[in-house]
Order: sequence, then structure tokens, then C-alpha cells
Amino acid sequence: MRKLPILFCGVALGVVATVAITQAPMLMGGAHAAVTDTYKQLNLFGDVFERVRSDYVEQPDDSKLVEAAINGMLTSLDPHSSYMDAKSFQDMQVQTKGEFGGLGIEVTMEDNNLKVVSPIDDSPASKAGILAGDVITALDGDPVQGMTLQQAVDKMRGAVNTPITLKILRGGKGDAMDVKVVRDIIRVKSVRSKKLGNDIGYIRITQFTEQTFDGLKKSLDQLNKDIGQDKIKGYVIDLRNNPGGLLDQAIQVSDAFLERGEIVSTRGRSPDDVQRYTARSGDLTGGKPVIVLVNGGSASASEIVAGALQDHKRATILGTRSFGKGSVQTIIPLQGNGALRLTTARYYTPSGRSIQAKGIEPEIVVQENVPADLKGKDQTSGEAGLKGHLANPGDDKSEEGGSSAYVPADEKDDTQLQQAIDLLHGSQKSAFFPPDPKAGVPN
Repeated sequence: MRKLPILFCGVALGVVATVAITQAPMLMGGAHAAVTDTYKQLNLFGDVFERVRSDYVEQPDDSKLVEAAINGMLTSLDPHSSYMDAKSFQDMQVQTKGEFGGLGIEVTMEDNNLKVVSPIDDSPASKAGILAGDVITALDGDPVQGMTLQQAVDKMRGAVNTPITLKILRGGKGDAMDVKVVRDIIRVKSVRSKKLGNDIGYIRITQFTEQTFDGLKKSLDQLNKDIGQDKIKGYVIDLRNNPGGLLDQAIQVSDAFLERGEIVSTRGRSPDDVQRYTARSGDLTGGKPVIVLVNGGSASASEIVAGALQDHKRATILGTRSFGKGSVQTIIPLQGNGALRLTTARYYTPSGRSIQAKGIEPEIVVQENVPADLKGKDQTSGEAGLKGHLANPGDDKSEEGGSSAYVPADEKDDTQLQQAIDLLHGSQKSAFFPPDPKAGVPN
């Protein structure tokens, strides 16, 4: 069974059982009572299920009732746990391979509204003008209120070249507008690169699929060939509006820039359930300076990369605060060809910090010049704004909101990119720049 985000926590039940057995006899009565209460609740569910089957005004579909109950249980945990039926599981597997059918849009459910995390570059959604932070209130005239996330996603998918009309509320203000989007095959080229001028390598990672590390390596090789390794002043790694993806790919991408040290650790419910991932020797850039761009749409796997390079002082992080998704979801196949998407761990950067509901704070904060008609509408609420999100496990328990997710279409207007170029050319100074590729994590 393939570990899609590469993490399983199958020992948890064994640990719980061991603890229960080794408790003093006086505690066994309490444990027994807890189990009895649990079975009473399951009996209650069975009673409700039978009453719905027998007395509901129309004949319900038993399988749909069970799936709805499972989804209700999972979505009550956190915004990222859910049940996938056979079709949804298959779609997810296709998506992680980097090719799937649909609109090319990453969404989440927030307060019963469908909210855009980010559109995929060059996708139908991106070309139609859909922005990170947009709220989709209706799909082809059907209100999103009352739909599950999976139902909304299924409705947005369909045959290639067929249209769908999204009703968009931007920035929580004004009237909702209709946006027509034509479905297409989404072929996600997760890594794009080009040279900036004659001495800077620019690499854009749109999401972390199975192809990402290979794409990064090819891009580095091509830039070395086009510019010349001796002439390259440094690299700009653009992770803005990157919603994340596969954990193993985030680890490999981080490893590409590090000589040694921890990249990330994951910690489950049990104190013993800790996994650490470390870098192997070999910086593919040869120690060249690196600037990583992030914003309010940078989430999950992209935050792992930014956090690892930041803690090792291997890169300067520039832009605005990232989304703040510091949890790991495990995809567990189930009977009937469906799967469980379950939050099984939090991840921590090399210095031991959790960015859950906090995000990555750049060393150099640079705001984009947002057009007047988009001001106030470009902000994302971040993980901290999602209903039912996991709390940050840190001592201060403080949380941060989101930040702007606006990126200008024309790189000449891209203030964040232009400042990164200036830093690499040495026209601006930073206490964090240039980095030392052999530096360790600060104590």
C-alpha cells in the first residue's frame, strides 16, 4: 500500500492498548465505563440510522447515508480530514501525478462557503481571473451552502470543453459576480524556470507532485547550461500561491539546497511517534545564494521548504506571511476502493517550531502594489481563519491571520521579485544574506 503523503501512524492503537493494560486495577473501571459510553453512542447512531431508513419522507440511499455520517465525523475534526469515495480517491491519485481533469483550482470549505486557496498557473480558473481568497457561493446556480467539499469539487469536475458558471464573492464585499470557466485537462507542470537577465536563475514551483523534484533538477541543469555555473549570482525560488502537495517531494526539494541537517520532523499523538527527515550531502546549486518568495497562498509543503531553508539560514525568505498549514494528512485506502484522508501529525521546522496557524514570517517583508479594484480583496485568512483548525501547540498559543496572495501578471510590476533581483545583485543588504550553506540551525 503506497504512502501518498508517506506517513502512516498504525501503531497508535497498540500504544493505547498497552497503556490501558498497565494501569492500576482502580483505573480499569473508568476505562470500562468509557468503552461502555462509546458503545452507547454507537447504538444511538444505529437507532437514528434505522429511523431515517424507515420513516424519512422518501426512500434514502443507505450508502449515501453512511458516507454522509463518515464525512460529518471527519470534518468535525479539522478542515483537512475527509472521506474520499472510490471516484474521489482515484481523482486524487491522478492529481498527485500532475495531470487531471477540471478547472485547475485549489479550494477549501470555510463557514459552509467554498473558498479559493489558489488557482493553478495557466489553468482555466487562472485565465478566467479567479483569485486566491475568492469565495464561490454557487455552482451553475446551485448554492454551495449545504454542500460538502467533495460534492462541490465533484460538481466542478466534468467533461473537457464543458462550461460551468461560478458565482464569486471577492473580498467579502459588494455583489457576487458570475464567472464562466470552461473545463479542460489540467496538465500541471509543477516546475517552470527561466533566466532573469544574464546572471539569475528563476524557478517557479506551482505545487508538489510526483514530478516536482525531477523538474527542479532539470531546471537547475538547464539554467547552469544557459547562464553558466560560474556566472550565476543566485536563484529565486518562487513558492507564492503554492498550495502544497506531497511531503516526500517537499523533503527532496529542501534537500537539493542543503548539505546536511534536519529538514523537517513530524509528530503524531503519541510522544514516541516522531519521524525526522535529514538532508544528504550535496547542494545542487553549489552553495549559490537563494531567495525564496512566499505569500498568503503558500501552504503546507511549500512552507516545509521555506521553513527548512530559513532555519538553516540557507535562504532569505521574502514576501508576506505564508498560509500556516502545519499538519500532515495520511491517505489510508479503505474497503470499497475509497480512502480516508486523516490528519495524523503536525510537522516542525528544523529548529523545532510549529507554523500551524502562524505561517512562515519572511525575514524581508515586501507588500505588492495591489490595484485599487483589488485592495482588501487580495487577503487570505490563512489556516487561523479556517473553522475548526488545529491550535498551534506552542507555549504562547498566538495565531496570525493570512496575508496578501496577489502576484502581478507582469514581472515588471512584481515588487517582491524585483527586490529579490536587487538583493542578488547586491544593491540591497540584509542581515540574513548571503547565506552560509554550511551553517547549522541556531540554538
